[in-house]
Amino acid sequence: MISVKTLTKKYGSFTAVNDISFEVEKGEIVGFLGPNGAGKSTTMKILTSFLPPTSGSANVAGFDVFRQSIEARKRLGYLPENTPLYTDMKVGEYLRFRAKLKGVPGSKVRERVGDVLELCQIKDREKQLIGALSKGYRQRVGLADALVHDPDLLILDEPTIGLDPNQIRTVRELIRNLAQKRTVLISTHILPEVEIMCSRVIVIHQGKIRATDTAENLLKNHRSIGELRFEAKAGDGAAGALSRVAGVKDVSAEADGEWTNFTLRLDANAQPGAEIMKLAAERNWPVRELHQKRATLEDVFAELTMNEA
Repeated sequence: MISVKTLTKKYGSFTAVNDISFEVEKGEIVGFLGPNGAGKSTTMKILTSFLPPTSGSANVAGFDVFRQSIEARKRLGYLPENTPLYTDMKVGEYLRFRAKLKGVPGSKVRERVGDVLELCQIKDREKQLIGALSKGYRQRVGLADALVHDPDLLILDEPTIGLDPNQIRTVRELIRNLAQKRTVLISTHILPEVEIMCSRVIVIHQGKIRATDTAENLLKNHRSIGELRFEAKAGDGAAGALSRVAGVKDVSAEADGEWTNFTLRLDANAQPGAEIMKLAAERNWPVRELHQKRATLEDVFAELTMNEA
């Protein structure tokens, strides 16, 4: 559905996107992740024909996004980071206008607008001015606009930015429903949701692709360190004994009355819990807590994007 090959975008001497290549297959939900300024939005603007590349190529559904721009755009729906809407138009009026601009046949416009109003849960706002809507409802109107011509591909750039927690939950649920029948490329900073929704993750940093894999494999292969919390009544020498357990890199300790809170930094994929409990039993340490922190996509993201200046 998307094919990007050796894509580069420069602004004068600054390289925003540096020789990247990736594929998104039909039916995939792919998270496109990176810190601010990494090149995410630039790449998305190239894919949607808003920006020309300096070099390289990008194709959507087999069509070059610039040489065959109209055909490519017929097959994608785009929700930019800041949704551009005509705030002096009513919701239904705006969507009918957009449907006609996107080539929806006149006989199908009312049907398609009705479908997306229902799908995006804004039917009751059809006759309301867009300028009077909350940020969350405007975002839903933007999604409806992206869907009104029934595209096979959705490109969503920070679709929940600026929303409150309830609005975020609603928009996430909408995206999950939309993704059931479409290919989706989504840029977001809400990483826990990416783990749940996305079949694959692409991480970009400083204009280059740093990793592309399933979230599960990224956690397995790129997580270089873990952490374990251990709380016990342990005497002098406990930190040294814990540091000698296989897989433990270092140990820090903080006294809490008779108890001591130990924080153990671990090698990747180390699971020393059983050995620590065995050590505690041998030394008669009463134990109040043993908890190993589960690595998250946020940990991997930090590892991939903070190691280089």
